[in-house]
Amino acid sequence: MLQKITSKKIPSHGGHFAIIASKYNSRYVDAMLRAAKTEILRAGGKIQVVRVPGAYEIPVVAARLAHPSPATRRPPLSAIICLGVILRGATTHAQHIGEAVSNALVQIQIQHEVPVIHEVLLLENEQQARERCLDKKHNRGTEAAQTALAMARVMKSLHR
Repeated sequence: MLQKITSKKIPSHGGHFAIIASKYNSRYVDAMLRAAKTEILRAGGKIQVVRVPGAYEIPVVAARLAHPSPATRRPPLSAIICLGVILRGATTHAQHIGEAVSNALVQIQIQHEVPVIHEVLLLENEQQARERCLDKKHNRGTEAAQTALAMARVMKSLHR
């Protein structure tokens, strides 16, 4: 059962966040992206958005952002939010993509010690996508941003 997402008054954290969003299934991903950006900006965060062709391409960008080269001169990221929608079809392709992305994202977050928020959704059908991406009460972009803000606070508290 879907839980209603409530908009919380989040203490101003600031911080730098990256959002990696798939262009595939853009109707749904764009709605999550808008919701995530709104929530981060409301909390005073700065955002870098990177668009990639599909969900499978998200981990390589997450790895690059989690480990910036000195030449980038940007502050370390407080968290990386990954947004995508994979709809199951007649074959097992979607399952393979979903598992590969999930495995890669967990490894990136552990290796680089940067929270990687996984909202690459593997869904059965478009009805589930509409409920989780287009419905403001259940938008997973909002939930991803709230998790990113919470994890940024946790990680900051561990460095004190």
